[in-house]
Amino acid sequence: MFEVSGLTKIYRTGRVQLRALDGVSFSVPDGDMLAIMGRSGSGKSTLLRQMGLLDRPASGSVIFDKKEVTRLSESERARLRLGYMGYVFQEYALLGELTAHQNVYLPGMMLGDKSNNHQQHARELLKLVALGKRTGHYPKELSGGEQQRVAIARALINRPRVLLADEPCANLDTISSKSVMETLVRLNNELGVTIILVSHDPADRKYTRSLIVLSDGRIVERG
Repeated sequence: MFEVSGLTKIYRTGRVQLRALDGVSFSVPDGDMLAIMGRSGSGKSTLLRQMGLLDRPASGSVIFDKKEVTRLSESERARLRLGYMGYVFQEYALLGELTAHQNVYLPGMMLGDKSNNHQQHARELLKLVALGKRTGHYPKELSGGEQQRVAIARALINRPRVLLADEPCANLDTISSKSVMETLVRLNNELGVTIILVSHDPADRKYTRSLIVLSDGRIVERG
């Protein structure tokens, strides 16, 4: 699914230079569930942004599905993101004026599907994440864990091959975090979606198939 080779990312502020990623290399097989872990500032989210085509490296390469993607044009990267990747962020990013159902099927409309197929698929996804009875509720009427599960369902509306999640449980309590992680495991097992998630919580290790730990932009542990 992914081949990351010699990935380096440098941020510059005036004369100060920060090497957020320092020659990172690893692979992610199709169907894997990988946790990227490490302390704050270790480069976890920076690495996820590179893999999700949201940013470009200073050097190195990312190969997605046997295609080198770091040098693609912005329009080509956008098409890959919309058609093959789903994103889940820690702040949920739901639209408050839309119901759970509407939030989920909205990205499907962006692909130009004018039928009701995406609306039916959204209902099926909400059932899959155990929110089948909450389709007409607005985000303010849902708990944090429920909102995050809506965000997960939305990330799956275009049937992506890979789901990238950046600290999906950072704003949740223990019970909600457990529910969200179990949902991700179920999606990985039942749908075969490759899942790559960033986490700072060591307890999340038990949910994943593989692990890399970053420190100062370098891989210091694999599992």
